[in-house]
Amino acid sequence: MTQHIAVIIGVGGMGQAIARRLDPACHLLLADFDADLLDRAADRLADEGYTLTRQTVDVSDRASVGALAETASALGEIRTVVHTAGLSPVQAPVPAILAVDLLGVALVLEEFGAVVAEGGAGLVISSMAGHGHPGLTPEQARELTTTPTDRLLSLPLTAQDNFPHPGAAYSFAKKVNQLHVQAASTTWGTRGARINSISPGVISTPMGRQELAGEHGARMRAMIESSNARRPGTPADIAAAAEFLLGPAATFISGTDLLVDGGVIAAALRG
Repeated sequence: MTQHIAVIIGVGGMGQAIARRLDPACHLLLADFDADLLDRAADRLADEGYTLTRQTVDVSDRASVGALAETASALGEIRTVVHTAGLSPVQAPVPAILAVDLLGVALVLEEFGAVVAEGGAGLVISSMAGHGHPGLTPEQARELTTTPTDRLLSLPLTAQDNFPHPGAAYSFAKKVNQLHVQAASTTWGTRGARINSISPGVISTPMGRQELAGEHGARMRAMIESSNARRPGTPADIAAAAEFLLGPAATFISGTDLLVDGGVIAAALRG
């Protein structure tokens, strides 16, 4: 019987939580840029009984992403692809955010869209920051979704000088993630597969706690307090949404973004 492969790119709190929601019989291919984090996560999941393979990856490098896709294909039938890897504004400057959060997502969608199995499902972890972006014109959206992936960061629209600080680049990248997932729905569909994204709010992961401790932490805490949930999210909140979108109950859902933010954006729209 062909082995079911589930690829988890980015093995922080959300990546590990989602892995635990998948079919325990599947073979996990865990990938991350941070080799130490990858080993800790892989050892933990292996101790829990999961069968897995580990591989480092640089999502901003096509060759590295392509090598990961080749490994997955060699292991078996790629039925699940989860991309959680990313950098926050408190972790990196503008160039790195554009390379990882924008180009990296586009490369993963393209490389794995060419090898995902029929009936497969993919998921990109984006951010509520994309919903806070002021928006793009139809012409800009078309340019971003039709330009060859390797030329994305050469567009005038993605020039580093357009972004006065990392937060601006981050919200832009996450908005573009939504567009790329929509566009990829068609190409993944030719293989009988689906692709969606989740836009988390403030989640209690090491990255989320770092953001809360940063210069915009007070504003973020005020946003949480004004929201419906009045609490930060947990990796389990995101994993529950991921389980639905990746599972059989969501076979009619593709090319969409699910905002999982406790109602922060809804509260912000009310001022």
